[in-house]
Amino acid sequence: MGKATPILSNHGCRLNAYETHAMEAMAREAGLDVVIVNTCAVTQEAVRKARQDIRRLRRNHPDRRIVVTGCAAQTGPDGFAAMEEVDHVIGNSEKMRPATWTGLATGDTEPVQVDDIMSVTETAGHLIDGFGTRSRAYVQVQNGCDHRCTFCIIPFGRGNSRSVPAGVVVDQVRRLVEGGYAEIVLTGVDMTSWGADLPGQPRLGDLCARILKLVPGLPRLRISSIDSIEVDDALMRLIAEEPRLMPHLHLSLQHGSDLILKRMKRRHLRDDAIRFCEEARRLRPDMTFGADIIAGFPTESDAHFEDSLRLVEDCDLTWLHVFPYSVRPGTPAARMPQLPGDVIRTRASRLREAGARAVTRHLAGQAGRTHSVLMEHPRMGRTEQFAEVRFDTDQPEGRIVRARITGRAETHLIAESAPAA
Repeated sequence: MGKATPILSNHGCRLNAYETHAMEAMAREAGLDVVIVNTCAVTQEAVRKARQDIRRLRRNHPDRRIVVTGCAAQTGPDGFAAMEEVDHVIGNSEKMRPATWTGLATGDTEPVQVDDIMSVTETAGHLIDGFGTRSRAYVQVQNGCDHRCTFCIIPFGRGNSRSVPAGVVVDQVRRLVEGGYAEIVLTGVDMTSWGADLPGQPRLGDLCARILKLVPGLPRLRISSIDSIEVDDALMRLIAEEPRLMPHLHLSLQHGSDLILKRMKRRHLRDDAIRFCEEARRLRPDMTFGADIIAGFPTESDAHFEDSLRLVEDCDLTWLHVFPYSVRPGTPAARMPQLPGDVIRTRASRLREAGARAVTRHLAGQAGRTHSVLMEHPRMGRTEQFAEVRFDTDQPEGRIVRARITGRAETHLIAESAPAA
């Protein structure tokens, strides 16, 4: 039998991408030549795109079975099962079990395998060889969420919060560093809840400190999206003292108005976000921030929206992820008074314009500075703050090089050639 070659289609977050990589390995091991579509449910548009992708994949691969999984499959399995293009629908818990893929190979399986995600109490630690570029790898440390923001359906796709034990995380980080990766990114659904379900209830800062201590050969550790109100003291100490922890944090802020934040059932207020950013930058002056912000949440007035626009300045945000509000049936926000679609689109556009201006300001401030740049491709890498840098000559891919910034374009920096650090 020849080597299996699963075809992958990933939608959504970095955690989904991590799990897609793990599913590919399990499908190969089971000898499956299938199409795997890992869906996202964060917006209605994400679900629509997944359906569109499934139809395209069926046209392109008429002889392969299509397996649909991910958050949209978990929250709406019947809709995908009813698509004539789909052969199997698998839930978020089932997709990470080797037995599921073995069953698909032997035919000993039901067309729809989606159990109650809220009954899942563990997150398996999948040791994978990394994904993405040859320089950067992602490690899942947490899954699920115990919070119930009024706009969000993700807890119903991912279940309650579960943590990967620190020893498993350290083992994988060590394995990846030994494999040549220069940067590790920790990823999860609600990162700052890591450890609450483990003995002794360690915190995310404890996990990061343990990684940096036990894997001294790791050059760069980066954290994906966090909830700033839940950042612990140990993580703040690392921000201040540990140069291997990258000065780039992506914050789940969502809005700039206290009233809208309360209606979202968020756990912070506007001033909390501003204070966190000020303190983090006091501890680490070169710190940059990204943020998720929703435009057009139900009941959002012009004044509420202006609060979000000002938050970009007040927190000195650089990398914005703007989400036009999308109704998710079954969530409390879906029952609130909705805004017209054109208003939502206009406000999202204005936020993206503010984000573009913030990027321009950040890039303009880097001229003449020297950065350590992790090379993702021979002529493109990223600074410690995740700004893209382009070179006019080839650099060693996967290595960290010292580079002097000589200019900028609209979305990236330009550097002169430099030897490896």
